[in-house]
Amino acid sequence: MTLFGLDEAVVTELTAGVRSPAAAPGGVQPADAVPLDAQLTDTQHDTRVSAPEEVFARAAWTTIAEPGDGVAGAVVGLLGAAAALRSVVEAWPPDRLAGTLTDTVNEYAAGDPAGLRPELEQALSRWRPRLSSTEVIRSLQQARRTGTALLLPSDPLWPVGVGDLERHAPLALWWRGRTDALAALRHSIALVGARAATGYGEHVALEAAAGLVDRGLAVVSGAAYGIDGMVHRSALASNGTTVAFLAGGVDRFYPSGHDALLTRIVEAGAVLSELPCGAPPTKWRFLQRNRLIAATTGATVVLEAGWRSGSLNTAGHAAALGRPLGAVPGPVTSPTSAGCHRLLRDYDAICVTTAAEMAELMGVGVDLELDLTGVDGTDGRQGTRERTSDQVRVFDALSVRAPRVPADIARRSGLSTTAVLGVLGTLDLEGAARERATGWVRVT
Repeated sequence: MTLFGLDEAVVTELTAGVRSPAAAPGGVQPADAVPLDAQLTDTQHDTRVSAPEEVFARAAWTTIAEPGDGVAGAVVGLLGAAAALRSVVEAWPPDRLAGTLTDTVNEYAAGDPAGLRPELEQALSRWRPRLSSTEVIRSLQQARRTGTALLLPSDPLWPVGVGDLERHAPLALWWRGRTDALAALRHSIALVGARAATGYGEHVALEAAAGLVDRGLAVVSGAAYGIDGMVHRSALASNGTTVAFLAGGVDRFYPSGHDALLTRIVEAGAVLSELPCGAPPTKWRFLQRNRLIAATTGATVVLEAGWRSGSLNTAGHAAALGRPLGAVPGPVTSPTSAGCHRLLRDYDAICVTTAAEMAELMGVGVDLELDLTGVDGTDGRQGTRERTSDQVRVFDALSVRAPRVPADIARRSGLSTTAVLGVLGTLDLEGAARERATGWVRVT
């Protein structure tokens, strides 16, 4: 039997190597490693698809389509990755593909695939020249050699925030590092800024990252020179969790001057990309990478940025997604802070000057205290501040006995899943909620 023209045994062997968590330093799996290889359900057709077929198809799409390709996202979302790939392999004409999409929508979903018809011809002309089984095989082999794993949207560790990107969401994510770092993205904040950082900006970055990881948040950035690099270094120095998103393959660290830093991030955190191993970074891919930084985190803070800094692109994505956006002011005479002042003036960014104020963007209070002994000598919580309206809504949506997943809590509370995740982190710190294997419960 063959899959996409390849022997099924070959596909199975290739994909098996990228469905286990990336090995920790020395080839030892983290203690909390979670197997990722499982039979997956094609929800559009309500039939089982083989894990190797799905994994190979997702890997192939990361080589065929550029990051953020909305047509690819729509086609894969309607047909499933394997069926969508087969339509490209078999060189379906645009009319046939459009007709299949229409039939799928009529039978299984709601929407208007007819709107895709004008885009399909151009999309197919983009994808077909890049269709190469040799390229997919090479990327899978390189991933296995470098301890790189492939994360799929059906996986428990998939960052839920990227769902807000809708059809522009990544089709898969290649990653290296620790599984607990991926889980920490549920309670993470993005810290970004200019490559040409000043001493002032680097000091702000150092203090911000250290203060945020001390509050239990993971910090996310892009591993660039300047502010990004300082953010990652500070988080590592504080024994916190940090995650870097790259604009190229995770097997070829960029910038090269941060090779040692990225190696440390792999050891203690995680490095992710939607590009396959071997893919070079390009300007477009940097811009698209920024949308992932904004989408996976609960808030974005720009620490120092010039008028045309690339970090303003990340801020724009955060604003478009409805994420809280913060900016650190600088000297009014400094051109390296002009971008932050622009965000404060024109984009309704919130002025933040300390890690505590940045944490507030995530719903983590500055004066949240846990006094485990209590003023009367009993075990109780004293000094906990009054809950915000979002915290009250999430708390009310929890059950004492029945664990509920964030998506269910979001539906019950009327909040976004991202907002719910941020609030759950605060309630967990208070001791008012606890996460179990099957979901969250209220603690009375």
